[in-house]
Amino acid sequence: MPEYKAPLRDMQFAFYEVLQAEQHYQRIGAEDASRDMVDAILGEGSKFAEEVLSPLNRVGDEQGCKFEDGQVTTPAGFKQAYKQFVEGGWPSLAGETEYGGQGLPESLATVLNEMVSTANWSWGMYPGLSHGAKLTLSKYGSEEQKQTYLSKLTSGEWTGTMCLTEAQCGTDLGLLKTKAEPNADGSFRISGSKIFISAGDHDMTENIVHIVLARLPDAPGGTRGISLFIVPKMSVEDGSTNNVSCGSIEHKMGIHGNATAVLNFDEATGYLIGPENGGLKCMFTFMNFARLGTAMQGVASAELSFQGALAYAQDRLAMRSLAGPKFPEKPADPIIVHPDVRRMLLTQKCIAEGGRVFIYFCAMQGDILHSQASEEEKAEAEALMNVLTPIAKAFLTETGYEAANYGMQIFGGHGYIAEWGMEQIVRDARISMLYEGTTGIQALDLLGRKVLSNRGESLRFVTRIMHRFCRDNETKGMQEFIKPLRKLYKEWGGFTTKLGLKAMRKPEEVGGASVDYLMYSGYVTLAYFWAAIANTAMLALQDNTISKQEKAYYESKIKTARFYYKRILPRTRSHKEIMFSGVKNLMDLDADHFRM
Repeated sequence: MPEYKAPLRDMQFAFYEVLQAEQHYQRIGAEDASRDMVDAILGEGSKFAEEVLSPLNRVGDEQGCKFEDGQVTTPAGFKQAYKQFVEGGWPSLAGETEYGGQGLPESLATVLNEMVSTANWSWGMYPGLSHGAKLTLSKYGSEEQKQTYLSKLTSGEWTGTMCLTEAQCGTDLGLLKTKAEPNADGSFRISGSKIFISAGDHDMTENIVHIVLARLPDAPGGTRGISLFIVPKMSVEDGSTNNVSCGSIEHKMGIHGNATAVLNFDEATGYLIGPENGGLKCMFTFMNFARLGTAMQGVASAELSFQGALAYAQDRLAMRSLAGPKFPEKPADPIIVHPDVRRMLLTQKCIAEGGRVFIYFCAMQGDILHSQASEEEKAEAEALMNVLTPIAKAFLTETGYEAANYGMQIFGGHGYIAEWGMEQIVRDARISMLYEGTTGIQALDLLGRKVLSNRGESLRFVTRIMHRFCRDNETKGMQEFIKPLRKLYKEWGGFTTKLGLKAMRKPEEVGGASVDYLMYSGYVTLAYFWAAIANTAMLALQDNTISKQEKAYYESKIKTARFYYKRILPRTRSHKEIMFSGVKNLMDLDADHFRM
């Protein structure tokens, strides 16, 4: 297993230089998030990720969680690491001060989350899901509910979950059957079974707060009849059991260190969050946060696999360079001299470093939504998040999985052997394209709900940013990035209109084009961020006083951006051809004739 080293220089570059976090925090009134404080937090967070969590990554994979006599036990060291995490005050970083939080911006917590996620994804899911529960309670919970649950979730004394899926329904939540019957005291009796609940049961905290979707007795059918409830594992009044039991935990391809539970609610006491039959809207606060968190898994997989593959490629000797021996004193050259190995390494680097800026940018839009910014600024941030969230979730997990596989490939046969840890990254990463909505679901959400439903108005907020960037940075050195980016963002808008017209005649065209539309959108969006990275590096190189090491750092950014534009961005051409090939080639074959 690669020993994770937090890429602090690259995090600081993305955060401070490309996205100008200091100015961002001043604009939103987050004066406490000074450069010195942020750097101190990142430094201490990196130590925790590297020294505590990273060594447990393989332990979690090999031992997994145990389920005996209805009790879940996490792998050795997980519980102790969580205790250390809580004692360090990490869960409260972005929490509301009135409930014991430190009141720092969500984007800062996102940077910490990247380190935790890359060092040990399975472990990071336990506190990670609590964060979504906090946001949901903060937005929709009553003051009494906030006082009861938020302080414990903020401190990390309790963790939280999201309980949506049932055996008969995954993404189609209109089919869920869990019932909520009212009690005389205003509480509800929750009965039903939920499956695939990440961190659904464990031994790390004394209580777990489940956020549960269920139906009231007189609720209408479909998604219009879903309500949202708080259901603690243990009663908050006296600590007694609350008729919530773990029926089993899943045996999975990866993320063995996280308990994916089947939870049974047998007239468990629950409390309504938000309005009756308005649960799905309330839950979207949780789901949207979870989707960005899942996008982070794509970046984390790419980063960890890249770290392992780079070290191996620099050390492993095999054959000679086609241009002649690069290390004649050795029996063979390191494999990093070979063009195809560099192709794979650079692809990993593009996804990890470009994806990092992408996610940090999204997190900063979240900061704006929770700040004292103007209503106009908040409306723009919300529109950007509506479009970018499904792109980030699906595109970064798809490409992150590709990057993880390249790590295995660079190791050759050794990559297939468990002791190196590269195959674990692949197994852990594979779930990211499935949970919180598959790639196909994210694609339908993007094209159908987020773009075509308002005739591309939300998309124009994204392309407007690209337009302003191209207009303001049209210097001679940037033309190799500006020219193709300008062509693509204009094309993106034109494609959207064209697909909308096709869908008006035949709605199935949306389903036929959506995944390729999303991937096309992802490559264009990442092109914008790589152009911003290159521009930042070019401006930094104008300072003649920078060190030789820093000069090489900035030059590497420009060269990586160039690789992305020449070797990765052309993938948009094939996605264009496919999305406009029409739905007929998908639907022509009768369902009964797939196997004749």
